Amino acid sequence: MRFLDDLRPPYDLTYGDVFMAPARSAVASRYDVDLTTDDGTGATIPLVVANMTAIAGRRMAETTARRGGLTVLPQDIPIDVVTEVVGWVKARHLLFDTPVTLAPTQTVAEALSLLPKRSHRGAVVVDDSDGVRRPVGVLTEEDCADVDRFAQVGSVMTRETVTLDAGVDARSAFDELDRAHVRLAPAVDADGGLLGVLTRAGALRATVYTPATDARGRLAVAAAVGVNGDVAGKARALLDAGVDALVVDTAHGHQERMLEALDAIRALDPTVPVVAGNVVTVEGVKDLVAAGADVLKVGVGPGAMCTTRMMTGVGRPQFSAVLECASAARDLGARVWADGGVRHPRDVALALAAGASAVMIGSWFAGTHESPGDLVTDAEGRAYKTSFGMASARAVAHRTGGESSFDRARKGLYEEGISSARMYLDPARPGVEDLIDEICSGVRSAATYAGASTLEELRERAVVGVQSAAGYAEGRPLPTSW
Repeated sequence: MRFLDDLRPPYDLTYGDVFMAPARSAVASRYDVDLTTDDGTGATIPLVVANMTAIAGRRMAETTARRGGLTVLPQDIPIDVVTEVVGWVKARHLLFDTPVTLAPTQTVAEALSLLPKRSHRGAVVVDDSDGVRRPVGVLTEEDCADVDRFAQVGSVMTRETVTLDAGVDARSAFDELDRAHVRLAPAVDADGGLLGVLTRAGALRATVYTPATDARGRLAVAAAVGVNGDVAGKARALLDAGVDALVVDTAHGHQERMLEALDAIRALDPTVPVVAGNVVTVEGVKDLVAAGADVLKVGVGPGAMCTTRMMTGVGRPQFSAVLECASAARDLGARVWADGGVRHPRDVALALAAGASAVMIGSWFAGTHESPGDLVTDAEGRAYKTSFGMASARAVAHRTGGESSFDRARKGLYEEGISSARMYLDPARPGVEDLIDEICSGVRSAATYAGASTLEELRERAVVGVQSAAGYAEGRPLPTSW
C-alpha cells in the first residue's frame, strides 16, 4: 500500500480519514477475487468473529466457518463447555445447516419460541418412532400465522416438501428448491434420517464460499485464553479439544504477563497458530513475536462497546495502528488481525489494504439471529439482541464467577466498556450470512478497483488518500432526497 502522491500526514488516521483511489485493473469480476487469508488458520475469507460472550457461540461458529470465516470462543466460558462446543462445531455438515427440529406433537407456541433461532425462520418436523429421525414436514412462521398457539405442529406443518439426498451438490440442490418453489428443504442420508437443512440462499452461498476447515476436513473454530491463572493448563485443554487457533487475549497485550503466557504456551509446542494481543505499536509487535506469537491482534479502543479511550486516553487510531503493526509483523514473519472499529465494508477493505490478514468483527455481528441470547422486541416492534463490552462490569462478573464476593466487587469498581446495548437486527440483513455477503461483496469490489485478484495483491497495489470529514460525508448515500 502507498499513499496517494506519497503524501503521508504527520498524524494518525482512522478508517474514516482515508479512501482508496481506483487504479487500472484487469480483474473483470468480483468473483475472480480470492479472499483466502495467509494467517494459517484455514479461513477462506478474512473475517474473524471476536471472542465476545454476547456474539461468539456455537451457532455463530458453525455458520461463519461454513462460509469460510473463523469464530473465537470467549475465554470466560468453562473449558468443558468449550470442549463440547468445539466438538459440536466440528461435527457439523459442510453444506447442510443444522436445523431446528420439532416433534409432531409439540405446540405452535413452542415452535414460535424456537423459529427465531434461524434467520430463515424454519424448522423440520421429525418422527423418530422407529429409531431414525425422519423428516415428515417443514414448519415456517407463515404456517403458524393465525393458528391457535396450543395446536400441534403436526397439524399445521407443510407436508409436501422437497427432500434432498446426502450427495447432492449445491447447484443441483438450488435447482430442485427453485423448481419446487420452496425456501428450504431437509436433507437425508441413505436410511432416510435427517442430515440437515438447506435453503435456496444457502445453496447459492455454497457456490461462492469455501468452508474454513481443519486438516481432517471439519469446520474450523478458535478459542481464547487469558493471561491469568493456569494459562498452560487451559491452553493444553483447548489444544486437546481441537481448536484451530489459540488466541491469548487481554486488553493490554504489551505486558509482562502476556510474555509469560506466550512462553508457557510455546512450551506446549502447539501446531496451530498462536494469536496474541492487543497491541498498537511496533514495539508491542516485536516483543510478542519474540515471545512466540504467530498473529497479533491490533486495536486498543476502536470497538463499539469499548470506552477505553474515553476512560483512559489510551489507544490509537485504528488505520495507522494496523498499517504500522502489519508492516512490522510481516518483516518478522508474523501476521496481524485488525481488531475493532469496522462499521462498513469499506473499513474492512481498508484494513486489509493496510496489511491485515483478517479483520475481527464484534458488535456488527451482535444483531443477528446467530449471536447467543434471546431475540427481544421493543415497544415499536423492532427486534434486537443485547450486547456488552468484554471489560464491562457484566463481562467481569462472568469472568470472575469463581472468586470471592469481595474480590468480584472490588474488580467491578473499575469497569470499562458498555454493560448493556441494544443491537437491532437489520430487517434486510438479519443473519450473519447476510452481513458476510455484504462485507465480502464490498471487499471483492474494492480489490477489483485496485486491480487485485488476491489479498496479497490488494496490499501491494492499494493507493490510499487522506480526506476531510466533508469528503467522508460526501461518500455516504442519502436515503431520501435533499
